[in-house]
Amino acid sequence: MAVKWTGGHSSPILCLNASQEGLVASGAEGGDLMAWGEDGTPLGHTRFQGADDVTSVLFSPSCPTKLYASHGETISLLDVRSLKGSLDHFHVNEEEINCLSLNETENLLASADDSGAIKILDLENKKVSRSLKRHSNICSSVAFRPQRPQSLVSCGLDMQVMLWNLQKARPLWITNLQEDETEEMESPQSPGQLLNPALAHSVSVASCGNIFSCGAEDGKVRIFRVMGVKCEQELGFKGHTLGVSQVCFLPESYLLLTGGNDGKIMLWDISSEVEKKHKSPTKPTHRKKTKRAAYTKQGGNTPAPVADEEEHGKILPKLSIEHGEKVNWLLTTRIKGYQNILVADQTSCISVYPLKEF
Repeated sequence: MAVKWTGGHSSPILCLNASQEGLVASGAEGGDLMAWGEDGTPLGHTRFQGADDVTSVLFSPSCPTKLYASHGETISLLDVRSLKGSLDHFHVNEEEINCLSLNETENLLASADDSGAIKILDLENKKVSRSLKRHSNICSSVAFRPQRPQSLVSCGLDMQVMLWNLQKARPLWITNLQEDETEEMESPQSPGQLLNPALAHSVSVASCGNIFSCGAEDGKVRIFRVMGVKCEQELGFKGHTLGVSQVCFLPESYLLLTGGNDGKIMLWDISSEVEKKHKSPTKPTHRKKTKRAAYTKQGGNTPAPVADEEEHGKILPKLSIEHGEKVNWLLTTRIKGYQNILVADQTSCISVYPLKEF
């Protein structure tokens, strides 16, 4: 069962982030921002003027007290020790921001918005260094690639995924997710399954910097590999019956968390698939060679073992949690030495699931 962190918000939580020191920040509808201790104790609260939804929160890895938060078209920089009053704020987007991403050298901050634009903010000069405009609909997610501070990936409700290098104003590579669905139209649909458009909701890049995932409205998770100036789709699999709202790689591994509008949370190990084709330049660490069974629901939130590894070439989740609420944000963080999954959903509390086996 999940542990619930309560007593902070009174409206649905939209986003989460954790600092290197174990602090957690959460943003909610109506302009609410909270800071939490690793035991779930509320440490601080602020409400932004204008009461715009807080859509993304991001701790600075090098300075864990620095917190970026997007609300409406504004990005605020705060000190998590004293949330009252911003240290700085930036108004560079023309429409509501959906996602923030810091590059590894922490000199650039990307903000993706409803117009489809991605603004690249130079944090040293405090001005926009690039404005990336290619998405024709809402840009829902953006992520800098680890080890490559000038490169990022993005996705949007135009069903497109893009690879960017900041030396150029145009994307290096674009794919339309709907186009790779046409091949699958031949295969019979399971009863009651509707063909939802592949609106792309979330991207996450693995620590190696070359592998990234994308979750979409058609219920499919796609894995891409960056090959220089283009990408190839390595893998595509389904576990969710509705749209995949969140994808999140665990640090230093090819373990991938996914959350869906079907109220399920799943953990996938794609390492064998990824390493089958190429040897990664940066080998993921912390992957124990243990016999790990896959899990599926067995009433409530109790994970129960099912088949091991893959069945007739089909990738199976290592863990499946019946969370029961549409997932708004997923995060893994260490609490008391163990990995935990933190979940934000349509409620006003944070759910915490232990990941002790991994």
